[in-house]
Amino acid sequence: MSEHVEWSEPEAPAPTASAAVTPADAADAARLVSFGLQPKLQPARDQEYADLLRRYREDPPFARLADAVATGLGLIVLEVSPRAGMAVTAAEDSVFAVRMGDYARRTSADGGDRFLHGLAHLAVAAMAFPRPEDLADDGYIGRVTVNGVDAFVRQACRRLEERAAEQGENTDPATDAPGLEAAWRIWVRRSSTGATKDARRLAGSTTGIVAKAVAFLTDSGFLQRTGDDNGGTYRTTARYQLQVRDMAGSAALAELLELGVVPVTDGTPTLLPPEESDDLDLVADAGLPFHSS
Repeated sequence: MSEHVEWSEPEAPAPTASAAVTPADAADAARLVSFGLQPKLQPARDQEYADLLRRYREDPPFARLADAVATGLGLIVLEVSPRAGMAVTAAEDSVFAVRMGDYARRTSADGGDRFLHGLAHLAVAAMAFPRPEDLADDGYIGRVTVNGVDAFVRQACRRLEERAAEQGENTDPATDAPGLEAAWRIWVRRSSTGATKDARRLAGSTTGIVAKAVAFLTDSGFLQRTGDDNGGTYRTTARYQLQVRDMAGSAALAELLELGVVPVTDGTPTLLPPEESDDLDLVADAGLPFHSS
């Protein structure tokens, strides 16, 4: 009789079957990641997207599955929330990674201008979020203008030039010099606007380069255009805040912020006036994301 009791034991194990991943689960997880790759898509305007975000937050196994799908595509999940959607960034080896060479080709920039385009993106990030607390505050919205970013870089260039002169290094930088130390020499030699005969801004001018940078960020869902003043005015999105958080530890961004060109009082970034100099046109109310090739 005891043998019959032992035979009945195998009835216990079954919970694993209910936890098995179904093709429908995998499809939903991949669908959520695909929404995350559409940076301009807002969860509040797409019911399916909102439903999948809710499932991600409330269903841990589904969240792990979606994270695994993203990882398999070479994506890093920065945040999953109603405000940002499924915000992802591409790892260096991902097919979705945007490289500086690719960006330069999109903007028709030659090899010599790639450095300036990178600096423009760095400056936009620094002006948009000049303090660590701005990056930490989910409710903070940064605001920048094309002319303001150019004026900011030129003021930073002036600081770098002064620093180089003080150190007796006011010559072409050595190969191991920080990137910004080399950049200011190139930026200040370039015309700020260089308008054409019909008053259009030259693409190769520094404001033209900044305009391309913010246009790219707008197309990528990182900025929103809010007006035409000062060459174009823009506000940051939650996705851009997450992207800048991800790059906040970069040496170049830290070096740019340490120059102290963008003081903050009430949360609005402004430019410091030039000391004992009237030769710099600062703009009133001036207020990346790449992997190396």
